Amino acid sequence: MSLALKTTPDGAVSRALGDVYRRLAGICEALDARVAESGGVGVTADRLASDRSVLDAFVEAEAARIRDRYGVAVRPDVAASRALHGYAWSVGVLMGGTWYLERRVPRIRPEDLRLDLASGTYEITPGTELACLPGDPVAALPGVLTLSQEDQLRAQLRMCLAEHMRPLLAALGPVARRRSRALWGMVCDDLVSALWYLGRMLGEEGAAIRAATEVLPIPVPPYPSGADFRHLVGDDGTRHATRTRTGCCMFYAIRPAEACSTCPRTGDAERLRRLEAP
Repeated sequence: MSLALKTTPDGAVSRALGDVYRRLAGICEALDARVAESGGVGVTADRLASDRSVLDAFVEAEAARIRDRYGVAVRPDVAASRALHGYAWSVGVLMGGTWYLERRVPRIRPEDLRLDLASGTYEITPGTELACLPGDPVAALPGVLTLSQEDQLRAQLRMCLAEHMRPLLAALGPVARRRSRALWGMVCDDLVSALWYLGRMLGEEGAAIRAATEVLPIPVPPYPSGADFRHLVGDDGTRHATRTRTGCCMFYAIRPAEACSTCPRTGDAERLRRLEAP
């Protein structure tokens, strides 16, 4: 999935956020980022939530990408779930990754994020609001909320992600034919997955798993589950991290024999086989 970034008018907070978004794009291969020098491409995230015709186009574009990539025509609810999965994961990388790398939590407003429906390219305008800990160089700047403890910053991450995602879930839920628990389960899964993926890209999977578990140690409303990592042990004694998704991403509906490694449909023996495959 592509992500384009553009800068806002002069401002230390927006520059700092733009820098970390670029850094994340450089680390995360699945987050293909570029800087947009001018103009906005695509529709804003708030229009996805407020305009049914735009939302339908969002789902139809995902269905077209699935058809082109896999040669499969999927139901609208499957396309809607896949589109939501991609969106939630991208926002999870941007918000969660900024927290993980810099202990800063950006507020990404729906109007700050744009999507080119044809290409699946995202464009984010770095905002002017973030939360951080005392001693951060930006702590005294306008638009910055300084929190005294790490657990307060983690709570801010959960809150900002929920604030961003809530309008889209309300609009997309009927199309995806999913109720609140399944929708928020997907958001939970994609935040955890984003942190886990970032850790693997940095060569520090263990630290990222601990961080994700600190963000979601248990179910914290509206998130219906914790990170819930566990380990599978191979024949040679190697421990492999895994978890089971709460909100299914529906890939099994596209490739029935290839459900995700964290899908409830994928048993531990198959997970180990994939993890230990050459």
